[in-house]
Amino acid sequence: MIIVDSLYKSFGEKHILQDINLSFDKGKPNLVIGASGSGKSVLLKCLVGLLTPDTGRVVYDGENMVDLDYKERQVLRKKIGMLFQNNALFDSLTVEENIEFPLKMFSEMSKEERLHRVNECLAKVNLINSNKKFPAEISGGMKKRVGIARAIALPIKYLFCDEPNSGLDPLTSRVIDELLVQLTQDLNITTIINSHDMKTVSDIGDKIVFIHQGQVWWEGSKKDISKRNFDNEELENFFKASF
Repeated sequence: MIIVDSLYKSFGEKHILQDINLSFDKGKPNLVIGASGSGKSVLLKCLVGLLTPDTGRVVYDGENMVDLDYKERQVLRKKIGMLFQNNALFDSLTVEENIEFPLKMFSEMSKEERLHRVNECLAKVNLINSNKKFPAEISGGMKKRVGIARAIALPIKYLFCDEPNSGLDPLTSRVIDELLVQLTQDLNITTIINSHDMKTVSDIGDKIVFIHQGQVWWEGSKKDISKRNFDNEELENFFKASF
């Protein structure tokens, strides 16, 4: 489980996150939603250690990331997979080499073991025999799946996804949603997804957190969303504007 306790983050005099208190469910997709500028991307970066909170705690299974030294944080980061909004694939590397990259950096696997793991991950995202293709040769949806395969290459416990459906058509978006749900279940990981896609939210959000002006404004589930079971004007306006 991931617990966020009294987290604050500012840039100069601009307060981005204020008193964030959350817990994310293990083994389920957790959705973070909110308008542009609400603070959800900054929250995600604080959770994975790309930004350091001004105050507060980010606790992974009892271990506060904020208090860890460099070496201790590196050990924790090996358990974290990240899918970036723009995929962040290396254009000069093949699909195989992109997925192999974290294995070369953070594992002691032999070349043979790394390639076996690459092929396992490609199978999980339904991209068998795509090893030698370059990012420029594959579709946007395939790039997302390569990004996911790279994110799960190491034996992670936590998967973070920043707008995984950005730039995708509705049909491909649903494929990515289903894949993330399946991987969450199969790998028994905690998945946290930033999303503007209300179809994603209503379909796979076992837990949903609405961030507004840097604060937690509402928490619920896809069941609550589908029934419009919320008494919250800001969330109602966000919901209407998203369709």
